[in-house]
Amino acid sequence: MSAAAHIEQLRAEINHHNRLYYLDAKPDVSDQQFDALLRELQELEAKHPELITPDSPTQKVGGAPLEGFTQIAHTVPMMSLDNTYSEEELRDFYQRLQKGLNREQVRCIIEPKVDGVAITIRYENGALKYGATRGDGRTGDDVTNNLKTIKSLPLRLPKDAPQTFEVRGEVFMTKAGFAKLNEERAEAGEELYANPRNTTAGTLKLLDPRIVAKRPLDLVLYGLADAGEADVNSMHDVHALLDKAGLRKADLIWTVNSADEAVAAIRELDEKRRALPYETDGAVIKVDDFGDQRELGATSKAPRWAIAYKYAPEQAETKLLAVDIQVGRTGALTPVARLEPVFLSGSTVSNATLHNFEEIERKDIRVGDRVIIEKAGEIIPAVVSVLKEKRTGDEQTIHAPTHCPVCNAIATKDAEQVVIRCTNPDCSEQVKRRLEHFVHRGAMDIAGLGSEKVGQFVDAKLISNVADIYDLDELRLMGIERLGAKSIDNLIKGIRDSKQQPPWRLIFGLGILHVGASGARSLLDHFGSIDKLAEASIEELTQVQDIGGVVAPSIHAWFRDERNIALLARLRSAGLTFANPQSEQLSDKFAGTTWVITGTLSQGRDEIAELIRAHGGKVSGSVSGKTTYLLAGEEAGSKLDKATKLGVKVLDEAAFRAMIS
Repeated sequence: MSAAAHIEQLRAEINHHNRLYYLDAKPDVSDQQFDALLRELQELEAKHPELITPDSPTQKVGGAPLEGFTQIAHTVPMMSLDNTYSEEELRDFYQRLQKGLNREQVRCIIEPKVDGVAITIRYENGALKYGATRGDGRTGDDVTNNLKTIKSLPLRLPKDAPQTFEVRGEVFMTKAGFAKLNEERAEAGEELYANPRNTTAGTLKLLDPRIVAKRPLDLVLYGLADAGEADVNSMHDVHALLDKAGLRKADLIWTVNSADEAVAAIRELDEKRRALPYETDGAVIKVDDFGDQRELGATSKAPRWAIAYKYAPEQAETKLLAVDIQVGRTGALTPVARLEPVFLSGSTVSNATLHNFEEIERKDIRVGDRVIIEKAGEIIPAVVSVLKEKRTGDEQTIHAPTHCPVCNAIATKDAEQVVIRCTNPDCSEQVKRRLEHFVHRGAMDIAGLGSEKVGQFVDAKLISNVADIYDLDELRLMGIERLGAKSIDNLIKGIRDSKQQPPWRLIFGLGILHVGASGARSLLDHFGSIDKLAEASIEELTQVQDIGGVVAPSIHAWFRDERNIALLARLRSAGLTFANPQSEQLSDKFAGTTWVITGTLSQGRDEIAELIRAHGGKVSGSVSGKTTYLLAGEEAGSKLDKATKLGVKVLDEAAFRAMIS
């Protein structure tokens, strides 16, 4: 057999097994056997690089990171759906269909509404041509390289399938994959992702497909933008097309011919959707026949032939067994409800947030109460209400703490907020939380030093403040349990590398009360060095963008505390960076302008902010009358609304890149 024929045979075999595994869930070879086939193909292609094609299974993961996303104009606009939240409104929708088509029976399809990111995918001549996000509905980002990393998405279609068409669907992150991703982040001491949907959106915006490939992305396809050569006249035909092309469609699909059947289907879906591998927040009801769809038409924003039925946030009843108090890095004492375990949103829940003690008093929450908890896509559920009618008289009032539960120091209420704080800065829990904050990815980003090791080192009395980290060496670390030579080497390297971090990260990492990452950047942009910042008066501090009358006194007091002065001296001696380097000024195109960044963009906000500064602009964390431009990515929220009201010019990323170039 020639090399070309052997390569084609291997590709066909691997694509066949991919389909069996990812679409039919009926693999007929072991993982080891599959990997052996893939390795054989990789070796052959390495010997014959002229035979490598873009649709080869070996090309699933893209190469070098992209500089930015190009835009793709949609062949058909990607519209959103109108929403309904009650069965009565769903019946009204069906009556509108009957009236619009002037007949009693209208056949509809009902599918789960996947809580993911809308995409369109085009195949031409049997090969994946591109995949793009919804964007503004008319133009989206070309995320083809990132979509190629999804194992269930074929790069080449079977020869007996239609070869040219465009389909639409939803990219999602599996529940199990999302949970594992957060476990890994928790182990590394990194901030947890809030929910699978937002994490999926952020992942698709990453510029390095190799990183995307490590994320548990998948997709479901449910619609047609362009039939191409295929004979498709209904949603049933679309499903047949997806099956023939080896593309994944919805796991649950109903065909209904009346309002009663539609209501029964959404109720059945509500019972079954928790077993699906992805998050769902509702059902989509759409007319089956394409002729009927054309007759019903659309408004400027949404089709009249489809609607999304949204389920109410998932709730469960359980018993409040106790209230634990967690101690944060600033001494904040936060109440957490310990619950009788209850199944909610696909997992067993045994704790929930109570927010603060004023909230407990306002809702009159007591230990022993039967409570309603709610989880609407977030990690930690919340206690939303108390079933006071079920009280027995044995419930116990929850009192705000007067002392820290860990170190027994006096607890005081923050004058400006509802927060109650432990007043002992040497409280072991405060120390651990401060250290975790200092080393985490958004601050000093010390690889190899996660929350578990921080706790271990504090308990072993190796470290008690952030400066102690830079005194760690191999000799001190050798006696620590479960810490091998390789881990020690990685940790020492991570500590050494962190000394080169820009000084705004150090300011943020120090955990000064009320100073976030944006505020730390503004401070260092304004003063240029930590030394000048330390000398600033309250009045001078209030002149800094994003620093107001509450934050300035907090910063001023921190730099005049003897303990903090000594801490900074040790960090300086350790070789950390205290002054901003002279950054390269690319141009003065944005001189005199103030920018606010919101939404999901192709690069991290920090990187884009640096780009704006390099062209002479200023970056702020909040929209005001002084804002010149709002740079808005996908999922822009309240900042976009405020900018619109204030008449601030709003730019998408394409316009921003055009201004720079």
